[in-house]
Amino acid sequence: MVLEAIRYKDGDLKILNQLKLPHQEEYDELRSAEDGWHAIKDMRTRGAPAIAIVAALSLAVELHNSTISDKAEEVAAFVLEKLDYLVTSRPTAVNLADAARKLKKIVDAAASAKDNDGAAVSKAYCDAAAQMLIDDVSDNEGIGRHGAEWITKNAGGGPVSVVTHCNTGSLATAGYGTALGVIRSLHANGSLKRAFCTETRPYNQGSRLTAFELVHDHIPATLITDSMASALLREKGAQERIAAIVVGADRVAANGDTANKIGTYQLAITAKHHGVKFLVAAPRTTVDLETESGNRIVIEERAGNEVTMVKGPRFDGVDLDLSKHEIVSIAANGIDVWNPAFDVTPAELIDGIITEVGVVEKDSDGKFDLTLAMEAHNEGVKPTTVGGL
Repeated sequence: MVLEAIRYKDGDLKILNQLKLPHQEEYDELRSAEDGWHAIKDMRTRGAPAIAIVAALSLAVELHNSTISDKAEEVAAFVLEKLDYLVTSRPTAVNLADAARKLKKIVDAAASAKDNDGAAVSKAYCDAAAQMLIDDVSDNEGIGRHGAEWITKNAGGGPVSVVTHCNTGSLATAGYGTALGVIRSLHANGSLKRAFCTETRPYNQGSRLTAFELVHDHIPATLITDSMASALLREKGAQERIAAIVVGADRVAANGDTANKIGTYQLAITAKHHGVKFLVAAPRTTVDLETESGNRIVIEERAGNEVTMVKGPRFDGVDLDLSKHEIVSIAANGIDVWNPAFDVTPAELIDGIITEVGVVEKDSDGKFDLTLAMEAHNEGVKPTTVGGL
């Protein structure tokens, strides 16, 4: 059974509440852009591709179920204002801003078309938002295929193991996943020995969400804490044939610097030290050519209680009591907390950027040139090249 984090049909949007995972599968209904904003801010839905789609669709549901105006320009103004509002829910994730930018162009064009009324503008927006859901699944399958081919080729064939961080699967996208999509493709091809997923403190997206997806899909996998990664590569790297660490991305700068979940940077450092390939898997919507380097990426900081508190169902020593969830303090009262949600991995530590059209590798000067992939993306072209772009 395919794992669905987003369920959508005209006028109806439900998201899998990821705060309840892995113990409970509960879908929340979103009826408005405000509902979408809070679902993203509260992290009931997360992952750069998924939040862009949920934001777009939450506004589509609101438009579908209400009459804003019969005037095209008034509906357009309403949509543009709501899109700006939705972007503030997660500013680090470039996919959200990219989706808003594209949808604004569609709305402006619809509002400017002769004889179009408010309903026509609303329909143009809703159709475009729904198409984003379809396109994301296709893009993720391409990422998985290209990434699996690259890893297998560079490892010299045979079953290999892969380490991943945070959650980049069906729960973080419209379906299949980015970095986890690469793992799914390796597994489907019979080329995966084992996946290792990090716990991903402080929000535990690895232990709660990635582990949930791996168990769901019957993929051989092992959970480790974030602090075990270096020991894993040294002690079990050869035995398990660990060929790569593959992560997702919330924003890729023009030079290849990548913002991703906190803890990614240290994984890149240990990968370089142990001679393991470090790959970023992300759709081209995550590449931001207007941001020159990682120094210009705004890093969201979150509440300190995410570090000092943990929440989960009560355990009586034998069974979990899913009817009783408790919040437990795990730190000394009064301690200061620094809780950045992301860090930036320098391009020099990254071996390749896996996109839906191929793997971007460094040129002879050791630099990434992401302009070719993005020129095709901005023109709506889907090259068929496999491998380096």
